[in-house]
Amino acid sequence: MPKFETQVVETDLLILGGGMAACGAAVEAAYWAKKSGLKVTLVDKAAVDRSGAVAMGLSAINQYVGLKDGKNTVKDYVDYVRNDLMGVTREDLVANIARHVDSTVHLFEKWGLPIWKDEKGNYVHEGRWQLMINGESYKVIVAEAAKNALLQNGTGQIFERVFIVGPLMDGDRCAGAIGFSVRENKIYVFKSKATLVAMGGAVHVFKPRSGGEGMGRAWYPPWNAGSSASFTLQAGAEMTCQEVRFIPVRFKDAYGPVGAWFLLFKSRATNAMGGNYMVERKAELDHWLPYGHVKPVPANLRNYLGMLDVMEGKGPLFMRTEEAMQALADTYKDDPKAYKKKLKDLESEAWEDFLDMTISQATLWASTNVQPEQKSSEIAAAEPYFIGSHSGASGAWVSGPPDLQTDETRGEYFWGYTNMSTVKGLFCAGDASGASSHKFSSGSHAEGRVAAKSAIKFIVDNKEAPKIDTAVVEAKVAEILRPLEVYDTHKAETTDCEVNPNYIKPRMFMFRLQKIMDEYAGGVTAQFMTNKAQLERGLELLAFLREDAQKLGAANLHELMRAWENVHRLWQAEAHVRTMLFREETRWPGYYFRADKPQMDDEKWHVFANCRFDPASSTWEMRTRPIHHIFPQPKEHELLGG
Repeated sequence: MPKFETQVVETDLLILGGGMAACGAAVEAAYWAKKSGLKVTLVDKAAVDRSGAVAMGLSAINQYVGLKDGKNTVKDYVDYVRNDLMGVTREDLVANIARHVDSTVHLFEKWGLPIWKDEKGNYVHEGRWQLMINGESYKVIVAEAAKNALLQNGTGQIFERVFIVGPLMDGDRCAGAIGFSVRENKIYVFKSKATLVAMGGAVHVFKPRSGGEGMGRAWYPPWNAGSSASFTLQAGAEMTCQEVRFIPVRFKDAYGPVGAWFLLFKSRATNAMGGNYMVERKAELDHWLPYGHVKPVPANLRNYLGMLDVMEGKGPLFMRTEEAMQALADTYKDDPKAYKKKLKDLESEAWEDFLDMTISQATLWASTNVQPEQKSSEIAAAEPYFIGSHSGASGAWVSGPPDLQTDETRGEYFWGYTNMSTVKGLFCAGDASGASSHKFSSGSHAEGRVAAKSAIKFIVDNKEAPKIDTAVVEAKVAEILRPLEVYDTHKAETTDCEVNPNYIKPRMFMFRLQKIMDEYAGGVTAQFMTNKAQLERGLELLAFLREDAQKLGAANLHELMRAWENVHRLWQAEAHVRTMLFREETRWPGYYFRADKPQMDDEKWHVFANCRFDPASSTWEMRTRPIHHIFPQPKEHELLGG
């Protein structure tokens, strides 16, 4: 086995991740760090230019409140988020992002992002909260601003292609992180006074719909391996909403976006018989009051109505692209020249929606002879993902902003520094922070800025650097490199390096994890359904898998990264199963359904279900946290306003 060099990097603020939240954190941290003479270090597994969920691009900015034009308020956005999550959300966190997100969007435009404008110079909206953009270079533009902020004023440094394995602790305080280069034989020990986690959510915890050669195709980036959740769990942070996974309905097999088709093109989705399940199954929404009657209908309930059609044998489901495009073009039918031009423009926009953000969907359309103006396209519910920034809510339980607290919330929702987890000096943003969904790309960037400013304040208030035990570091280095040693020791014992009684390769480990989660935790194969007995059996099998993680084998640095990615996925998986088992109700049909607890129980479960792993005892703790409101709640008849 090759020798590894250990490099120690000392900094004030350590930012982990390179996506939208990390880039927002870098911009804000650089500004405040310069004022205080502090150093900021950003570490990314990839390269910041194309890192994170926006790596391929995006066709719309999904959170823009538009406070200046007076049409929407912060409360409006909080109401929207709370309703879509069936009543479970941290209103203080959502409001804090909503009141800052517009300024972040204006920064994007200032940095060079093309945002669509109408003939009057106003932003073009896809829906109430969404702005259309030419976003194929969205991440590159945002990354450039982050890199300039860190590198040009002398406050920061960036490490790319470095995989963070886990936290370094000084008692109950986060003291930094440890990881390794995926390009050279080097271990990195990062020592910091505060650490900001923004390493994304998790994909491939569940078996994907696309198998074999298509397995790398997912709606959410397949390189997001649960590193945020793994890091915060290992540090001993309290986690929230770990049961709230997200299942998007997307164009089948290449996961192309459907938002533009529903919101911009005003398209319908139907079953194979042409029936509109949102109309034909409307009565089902009465079973999920009051949220079944809000507008827009919560995403999980929209999913659920379509799933009921599929389970009844009325699939596949189709997006009626040809119908929508024709209806829009027909508004010009009295002018043949304008009609022809409009139809051509709509066709261009249809393809551009994919080329901006899901190129594989355009490739699939082309390879299967789909012309959207002539033929419907199949849609389907994807496998589950863990994401705190979209319509999911999983992440760390973090402190809210002080000025939005009430007497009722101050003890539960605030403990000194905005966006700090329950671990001292450990801050979270983007997919790493929980109970504050629907922040998307712009809101994640805004939350990164908020968390970074708060982290700098923490450092100014806590100037003494935490201490890290050298023996602990040495033990962690040995643990990190163990898969290389296991493989090197036993590789000659079989003629096929993929099959060996003394180690398991990362890919096989992932397949085992996905099988467990798919069959016992409500994946695609189980029609997203589970129950207590299945969840308990799933926990048994996850325990066996955790034992076998000690025998992971890696032939090279790439496989070493894959090995630790799958250990991170295992942390996310266990937190998910334990929290689904703890919450004894079905609150999000369409995301998952507990067959043994098939109804929503607002009397007992209108609460946050939280978990914590205790590193000292290696045990899990489950608890509830109350849902408090900082905004007046609408009466049920007012919910219909949407």
